[in-house]
Amino acid sequence: MKTPIFDRPLFVSLLIVAQALCAAFFLFDVVADGFEMGLAGFFTSHFGIEFIAVVALIAGILFEIRVLSGMLQRTAHLERQVSQASKALHEVIEAHLDRWGLTPSERDVAHFTIKGLSIADIARLRGSAEGTVKSHLNAIYRKAGASNRGELLSLLLDDLMEFQPNAEGHGKGLSGGDPAG
Repeated sequence: MKTPIFDRPLFVSLLIVAQALCAAFFLFDVVADGFEMGLAGFFTSHFGIEFIAVVALIAGILFEIRVLSGMLQRTAHLERQVSQASKALHEVIEAHLDRWGLTPSERDVAHFTIKGLSIADIARLRGSAEGTVKSHLNAIYRKAGASNRGELLSLLLDDLMEFQPNAEGHGKGLSGGDPAG
């Protein structure tokens, strides 16, 4: 899903800069008008309206800076969460592949299978025959104790849902053991 332009930090930053320039211009204009009219000019309704408009513009700028800061913090937080989830998924997958004792070719096919590629796509990417990929898949299913792709993914997802990263970023299942064991 594409982010709307008004939700992008660069757009908000440019808007803040444009408004800050306008605020500086209007503030200078209000002060210059006040000095032109003398002390009494500071107390006219025209001056009061312009002054309130400048204050409102500055308040809007400060609000936008706060919104931008929140957007950037939220983005950084989400990126950290995605990175942590990605590491957890990788650890769970690698632990299972180690536990199942897959050969390098079987590991390669398992990775492609987990990513959702078809047998034909895996064969094309690996430069091998579809029959070879099917043979590797059968060996993977047998070693994993699964009978199809869905069961294989279910084994991984079950452990991922129990995955709890520790302080070092490595995970343990809810039972306290390593997901590989």
